[in-house]
Amino acid sequence: MKALVKTEHGFGHLEIQDKPEPEAGRGQVKIEVKCAGVCGSDIHTYEGHYKVATPVTLGHEFAGVVVDVGEDVTEFKTGDRVTSETTYSICGTCRYCQSGDYNLCNHRKGLGTQQDGGFTNYVIARKESVHHLPEKVDFQAGAMTEPLACTYHAVEKTTINENDVVVVIGPGPIGLLTAQTAKSKGATVVITGLSADKVRLDKAKELNIDYAVNTQEEDINQLINSLTEGYGADVVFECSGAPPAANQGLALLRKKGQYSQVGIFAQPEIQFDLEKIIQKEIRVVGSRSQKSADWEPSLHLMNTGVVQAKPLVTHEYDITQWEEAYQAIKQGEAIKVLLTPLPE
Repeated sequence: MKALVKTEHGFGHLEIQDKPEPEAGRGQVKIEVKCAGVCGSDIHTYEGHYKVATPVTLGHEFAGVVVDVGEDVTEFKTGDRVTSETTYSICGTCRYCQSGDYNLCNHRKGLGTQQDGGFTNYVIARKESVHHLPEKVDFQAGAMTEPLACTYHAVEKTTINENDVVVVIGPGPIGLLTAQTAKSKGATVVITGLSADKVRLDKAKELNIDYAVNTQEEDINQLINSLTEGYGADVVFECSGAPPAANQGLALLRKKGQYSQVGIFAQPEIQFDLEKIIQKEIRVVGSRSQKSADWEPSLHLMNTGVVQAKPLVTHEYDITQWEEAYQAIKQGEAIKVLLTPLPE
């Protein structure tokens, strides 16, 4: 089978390679991949900013059909429509694994990073990570479960009350999913972007996000002050990974507001205005990936239509068209790109 493989660290080094078809071992599920999403971390990996265990098949957002199961697997059968968490293995004994926070396990191995992922025909997942797709969630939406679970994880780490004003900075797929998840809590949601984000801001309006603001053309401070009687936003989710956006988010928050860093910075060292955190008693929280408890609620949000993930898919390519997919993302033409495997 053909696979899209990151062969070594640094910019580029992404190749189509022949790989043997994997087999399901004890406690494992073999999934035929129907489609797989390109994540921002895949872009960072391609550009050399994010290190993975090369050589490795990329792709950790996917959905497909069960074609085989290993010993001790009774929860799934051939023909089941499924998606899978990114976790391939954990130590199972550390305090984070014991509390269910295995996204923080130091020994965790993830699909598409330390273990071959979904940019190919077949992928092997541990049975504990696999989830059935509900009736109204198709493969395209199913491939969006992982990013939605990441945003659900981030929202659950904050406290959002009905009628709170929530600002989401960055209208990419993560930002648009975060905005919808925050809105499901009863918040008034403002999502921000730049002139280059026109396609994404227009999509936010289609998804009935309350305010979609181009901060290069509109005064975001004036809007937030008008919505909050001058106090500032209750919660800010920074989803762009852009250093200026982080400090903008701190400035928009009210005293005792909540700041959540969701986006990954290309460079780990940035200037961060700690003075605002002190003077306004801001609560800052990070959000890393997702854990098992985030998946079924995310699938429910999609199945009930509360969160619309499929409308974010704007482009589909096969795995040999990586460069086209990459350019569509970098040039701001695409919101979410899915890759499909090559026919066998």
